[in-house]
Amino acid sequence: MEHDFLSAFIVLLIVTDPLGNVPVVISLLRNVPRERRLLVITRECLIATVMLLLFMLVGERLLQAMHLTNVSLEIAGGVILFLIALGMAFPSMGVSFASQTTEGEPMLVPLAIPLIAGPSALATVVLLASRQPDRAWSWTAAIVLAMAVGWVVLASADRLSRRLGPSGLVALERFMGLLLSAMAVEMLISGLHRAFPALAPLAAQ
Repeated sequence: MEHDFLSAFIVLLIVTDPLGNVPVVISLLRNVPRERRLLVITRECLIATVMLLLFMLVGERLLQAMHLTNVSLEIAGGVILFLIALGMAFPSMGVSFASQTTEGEPMLVPLAIPLIAGPSALATVVLLASRQPDRAWSWTAAIVLAMAVGWVVLASADRLSRRLGPSGLVALERFMGLLLSAMAVEMLISGLHRAFPALAPLAAQ
């Protein structure tokens, strides 16, 4: 499955899931003074951005060190994304961090990692870099733009929660889960076709 800037941006925006993280951010920052919340969100988004960029840069070397091919990563990534999509569309099947609370400010865990830069986001950037290494600048721009949009959403968490309400947030979360599931299936099909070229003519029938 070949990606361009726009599709990479959309995938990264969905897998980092800023809308789904709104209730979690509100819970995690409940004990943080209101005047410091924007600073904490900004810091955690920057940490997550650095982690994604780092994985993008060392992704190919990581695959080689672990003796993995980008085909296996594409198939595994499709499976992971599909499971995440199921969790978004059907919350009872997903993993939630909403029950985790901290006495002070969250630092690195769990906001930056794994809520923003989670396994699915890290696997996505590694896959992008390994499949199309010549488009590193496009992937960098997609990561930065996706994280910027995520920062705007998380910085507006209190207002979004009040305006959309619980039902509105759930509806958006499930819609994004539907989009992600379609992308995950496409990634799986692409990986299987590359692993088993003989299946391609059969799938076209």
